[in-house]
Amino acid sequence: MKKILLSSVILFLVCACGPSAPASPTADLPDLIPPTPTQVTPDSTEASNLPLEQTPLVAAPTDQPVTLATPVCIDSAPMQADIDRALAFSGKLFETGDWERTYTVTNDVVQVSWYSALIPAIVNLELHIFPCGYEEPDLNTFFNTDGWNIIFGNYQSYQYVTECRNNNGLRLYEFIAVDQGVEYNVRYWSVNDTNNRIITFMIVLPIQSPDLMEQYSYSLFPALQSCE
Repeated sequence: MKKILLSSVILFLVCACGPSAPASPTADLPDLIPPTPTQVTPDSTEASNLPLEQTPLVAAPTDQPVTLATPVCIDSAPMQADIDRALAFSGKLFETGDWERTYTVTNDVVQVSWYSALIPAIVNLELHIFPCGYEEPDLNTFFNTDGWNIIFGNYQSYQYVTECRNNNGLRLYEFIAVDQGVEYNVRYWSVNDTNNRIITFMIVLPIQSPDLMEQYSYSLFPALQSCE
């Protein structure tokens, strides 16, 4: 703009070319929560084509509060479908031999256990219900030292060996546990079953039965049978 323009001309241009309203920001929202729709603002080209007296002189405020959607929570009490899911998860794998099955239902967990006196071995499945959903950080907190101390509370000792996971959220933790002087291999899987449910599956076999451990592991979790 040339320096010799009069101040009245400058004022006229400022009024005629007022800034158009920028688009509202889109907030980074956490997983499992649908994004809040952003408000629609006039396109800058359309605003510039308005008659002079209709051209906006003041930009619309951009600090509008963003309301996040509240997660939909469910009842934590297991339904019959949860019990059926837990009982059917392993198929007929433990229907041969001397395996004995029991199950219990509590306020947010369905637990199914199998026991073999001949091997001897223990298998334990738990379907956990998270009423308001869960994310990976929640599971990291769920599977911690305090949790393992509870799980292995009836053993003389246990030792963490390794852990791994795949791209589908399937996790595997491996341990060595000792009970009455006998060493056991332990494999503990966690499955992201639904948005509100995870299934954990633990196999405890004598350390002298590696072939049987591989057989059961492959039958149940061929995508992550071990961390090797």
